[in-house]
Amino acid sequence: GFCTNLLLSQTPEHILAQTNNKTEILCELKKEHAGVYWYRWSQERQNFEFLVFSNLLGKATYGADISQDKFSVHGVSSRTSYSLHISHLHASDNGTYYCSISQSSQLLLGSGTRLGVVDVLPLPSKTTRAPLSKKPVRCITKSKAADRKGACSPLVWVPLAASVLVLLLSLVPTAYRLHRLRRRLWLRIHRQ
Repeated sequence: GFCTNLLLSQTPEHILAQTNNKTEILCELKKEHAGVYWYRWSQERQNFEFLVFSNLLGKATYGADISQDKFSVHGVSSRTSYSLHISHLHASDNGTYYCSISQSSQLLLGSGTRLGVVDVLPLPSKTTRAPLSKKPVRCITKSKAADRKGACSPLVWVPLAASVLVLLLSLVPTAYRLHRLRRRLWLRIHRQ
């Protein structure tokens, strides 16, 4: 079976590359292993294809019909970092690439790198920025700082205090009526 695991990390997550160029995917292992497998999932063909296995000594074993000119694996001296180099890119190379290690009869997969190959790379989008003002930025004054705090702002507490005062004043006649009703009831009860 296959399962993703935190023992492997892959970078980058996405690659958009131009036809006939080359690219590289990095696989970092948390600890040293006997070697790294590389697989490709093709959405178009709906298959999981074994590409290459590279052992600690750098010896590579390729999958069926996999070109050694196209795929190569380079290990770093730490033996916990491997990179898959893909050259002569074509649309057929589109897919999600996974580095993998074998552990306890399972293949543990990295997070995956999605590769898209296009004939022409899109132009970077231009972000519009507001024109910079010529005035130097000044420090925030105390009054502006008070405005930003919200609850301490006079714009908040003055109307709030006024509304509380109006509410209390509107309760005075109601309290007076209740007091009179209570007194009338008390008088009725004592007259009987």
